[in-house]
Amino acid sequence: METTCVIAGGGPAGAMLGLLLARAGVDVTLLEKHADFLRDFRGDTIHPSTLQVLDELGLAGEFHRLPHHKAYGMALETDDGRVPIADLTRLHAKYRYIAFVPQWDFLNLITAKAAEHSNFRLLMNAQVIDLIREDGAVRGVRYRDESGGEHEIRATLTVAADGRGSDVRRAAGLVPKEYGAPMDVVWFRLPRQEGDPGQPFIRASSGHLMVAINRETHWQLAYVIPKGGFDDLRSGGIGTLRSTVARLLPFLGDRVGQIRDFGDVSVLQVAVNRLSRWHLPGLLLIGDAAHAMSPVFGVGINLAVQDAVATANIVGPALLRGEAPEALLAKVEHRRMVPTMITQAAQRTVQDRLIRPALDARPLRMPPVARLPVIGPLARRFVGLGVLPEHVRLTQKGSH
Repeated sequence: METTCVIAGGGPAGAMLGLLLARAGVDVTLLEKHADFLRDFRGDTIHPSTLQVLDELGLAGEFHRLPHHKAYGMALETDDGRVPIADLTRLHAKYRYIAFVPQWDFLNLITAKAAEHSNFRLLMNAQVIDLIREDGAVRGVRYRDESGGEHEIRATLTVAADGRGSDVRRAAGLVPKEYGAPMDVVWFRLPRQEGDPGQPFIRASSGHLMVAINRETHWQLAYVIPKGGFDDLRSGGIGTLRSTVARLLPFLGDRVGQIRDFGDVSVLQVAVNRLSRWHLPGLLLIGDAAHAMSPVFGVGINLAVQDAVATANIVGPALLRGEAPEALLAKVEHRRMVPTMITQAAQRTVQDRLIRPALDARPLRMPPVARLPVIGPLARRFVGLGVLPEHVRLTQKGSH
């Protein structure tokens, strides 16, 4: 098979790039190694920057018809009281909230819209096993289908958007620099009832940290544990987790019994890393394949989408001519590296100044600067729009 652009990974970065290129007229093939997009406890936060991209694509209406919950702000609750972190209702943007949407619904919408274009192909159960190299450049991929058969797709440009465990990155011999994280995250859910809090919040207490996300019918809960600490948690028995939840979130005390055992939880091993070089001749890496983000601020999906938009804007016109000059791939890296570095630096600051002390059972002391008015506008812009929001510039085929 031959295509102009082959994309490995059907997550937010790969799906969005596939749609943007397909609507412009580029021949594009998207490979997803799983049979569907149904992975529980994936990042589900669609921030105003991504909502704006959907609006520019004419998809805001359809997106908002998906089951979702709007969050207009975030607060930190300590044993001493509540500290507002970001009030998005005062954001200078068209969309002033975060939409929590199951990621599979989001990906199904994006890939369905891409599939309306005859020059787009989505191959499920297709795992990349190697790269095709010729004359010092990447010229496509080799992949394995669900029956174990191996195939080749030759392409002008290969894009790795296959996440933090990227098969393409490994095949290319690229190794990201690890910046470390003091925590992992245990995800689980409990039913939501009338009278529960409405907005998401962070609950911090000496030795414990938990994030509570309102998903309308249930709470999606993230219990932050020390890095590599899941075996210790499990050795204490499920009753320890239940009692911790009941103490931190008393309104859930009558429901913690619904965490039956550790089969009801999922563990995210947190990583913060970044490639120093995102491209080789014929190859570009974006999203988590280029930079794994901490769950702090919940901006991973949105950074991935911004990478995809920038890639389409910068490389798309050349792909329409059947070209992918490495100078343009370097331009994508140059444009997206700075917002990635700034975002990761902010995440690492929170990890070091809030999460690490909380997990070490040190007393939490909110710095006075956290209450200065200037922090509000900075925080809501950072959370809502990010450092360098991208806008769709690559025009749809046939539009003027």
